[in-house]
Amino acid sequence: MEAQFRALSALKAALPALERAALEAADRLRKGGHLVYGGAGTSGRMGVLDGVELEPTFGFSRVRFLLAGGKEALWRAVEGAEDRLEEGLALGGSLGEEDVLVAVAASGRTPFTLGLLRGAKARGALTVALANNPGTPLLEEAHHPVLLETGPEVIAGSTRLGAGTAQKAALNLFSTLVMVRLGRVYGNRMARMRVQNEKLLQRGAGMVEEMAGVDRAQALALLRSFPDPAVAALVALGVPSEKAEALLEEKGVRGALEEVRG
Repeated sequence: MEAQFRALSALKAALPALERAALEAADRLRKGGHLVYGGAGTSGRMGVLDGVELEPTFGFSRVRFLLAGGKEALWRAVEGAEDRLEEGLALGGSLGEEDVLVAVAASGRTPFTLGLLRGAKARGALTVALANNPGTPLLEEAHHPVLLETGPEVIAGSTRLGAGTAQKAALNLFSTLVMVRLGRVYGNRMARMRVQNEKLLQRGAGMVEEMAGVDRAQALALLRSFPDPAVAALVALGVPSEKAEALLEEKGVRGALEEVRG
């Protein structure tokens, strides 16, 4: 338990780097790019854990995953996959200037992940690297290096422990700040969430009531047709749904509401 607390304490020193990375990442993504998580083994899976939450929580679907060993590596180890530098280079080369790669490797030396970063960087993508060892190639070559210095593991070599804990927390902070900067929240509310069950329907209805000034029955009816509270609110204010989507992407929730209200 104490080792896990020490792992989380490594975040404090990394906060300025995470903030800088998130701010520039939001600028790239605002132009229409993808947020891409890449890595091998535990580190790659930490990226997937973070990225899959972005659409249901913030309505952000432009997410990709580049894992050593492909999809199969999500649930079982793929022998030798992390050593495939050339495969990483090729996959990283599929990114473009509007994309953001978040490369995660506890060692900071994993060949596949290093290849991803080099390939993406050569194509002009923004590169963010999370590693748990200082002075490693991944951190030295990334636009935004984020060191999570967690120290030796309680069980030597098992990066699913302290390193994984710090990585998950850092990714959570990074992606949340990116989504806030993209305007996908309203105050502290998940105003672009996907309404997928009764609990979220009721929660979303409260947001629509607040944003559009309609009653609960109207809010619920709108959400059943437009399961995104911000879109539903703009429709309630007289904006066609297609225009509402475009306006939200351009200006964020608060900016879109302010424009419509005049």
